[in-house]
Amino acid sequence: MTGSGERKVYPVAAFNRRLAGYVGRIRDVWVEGEVSELRSNPSWANVFLVLKDGRTGDCLPVTMQRRRFDAIAPVLAEGERVQALGSLQLYEARGELSFRVTTLERVGAGGHAAALAELRQRLAAEGLFAPERKRPLPRFPRGVGLVTGVDAAARGDVVAAIETRFPAVRLVVAETRVQGPGAPSAIVTALRRLASCDGVDVVIVARGGGSFEDLLPFSDERVVRAVAASPVPVVSAVGHEQDEPLCDLAADRRAPTPTAAARLVVPDLDELRASLGRARQRLAQGTERLLARDTTRLDRARERLTAAPPLYVERRRATLDRSAARLQALSPRATLARGYAIVRSATAVVRDAETLAPGAGIEIELARGALAARVEEVRS
Repeated sequence: MTGSGERKVYPVAAFNRRLAGYVGRIRDVWVEGEVSELRSNPSWANVFLVLKDGRTGDCLPVTMQRRRFDAIAPVLAEGERVQALGSLQLYEARGELSFRVTTLERVGAGGHAAALAELRQRLAAEGLFAPERKRPLPRFPRGVGLVTGVDAAARGDVVAAIETRFPAVRLVVAETRVQGPGAPSAIVTALRRLASCDGVDVVIVARGGGSFEDLLPFSDERVVRAVAASPVPVVSAVGHEQDEPLCDLAADRRAPTPTAAARLVVPDLDELRASLGRARQRLAQGTERLLARDTTRLDRARERLTAAPPLYVERRRATLDRSAARLQALSPRATLARGYAIVRSATAVVRDAETLAPGAGIEIELARGALAARVEEVRS
């Protein structure tokens, strides 16, 4: 700074540096306007745009880090109304004022609805909502994770329902932000932490009812992808039954209320005991029926075994009698009894008269007794 009498004169660099100090005090301010003059390049570290007042046409130059801008889904387009959170900065070398933004949010349910419809269509095309991706919930989970808001009523509903239905299960609660600009990243962090906990077999993401804007974090692309990528099944219980945030479509099951989510993930202990009692009763009745059936079979087998030997002997006797009758019918004795005789010469049976000569001695066997004779004449 130089002086000339009463006049204070600042060099441009010094003035800009001092002005930057004043400007830098304006921090964490929300500004609303329409997006215009959007400039982006993959090689740039920042994205540049202008927020314009739709009524007056006043403009405010805005810069935003590329990684933060690229995280907005769907991508912002010119003409959309947004609310921007940021701080004023002065580029000292050029004396240019800029609003350095850390968060950009669409304004109005209509704009959000259109953006969500586009995001829903894109994620569905990737297969994130496909039914074949849905996993069954464990019948008896060792542990249940719960992502919910701090001091939220949904937390109390889930905890009370689980402790009433199945108090033996381990419940791990992660309270986090569920509304506002930082909610999506906080929900993703809590979900990943719970899903990686040893013994946690299923995770509930729960939030009570709210306005369309209040539930928007659960339709954020980061949250939806985290739900779809969870290593354990996820049950979404966000809003009321008529609400449908995108995390509902990516989750393995959707519950209309937090209490209903608790009923999905754990069995009812009283019902289990009743079912066990019925099973025990059916087992006892079945055992009695089997015992009675086997007793009857044994009695019948005993009767058959008692009757079998005499019956067997009788059958064998009848068989022997039939065999004896057949043998008797085939016996030469039976033939002799009908008037026939057996003629022998020495020890051989005579079958041909020409084998004998007159004067040869023969023996004639009859049915009763035998005769010795001599051949007087041979006839052929």
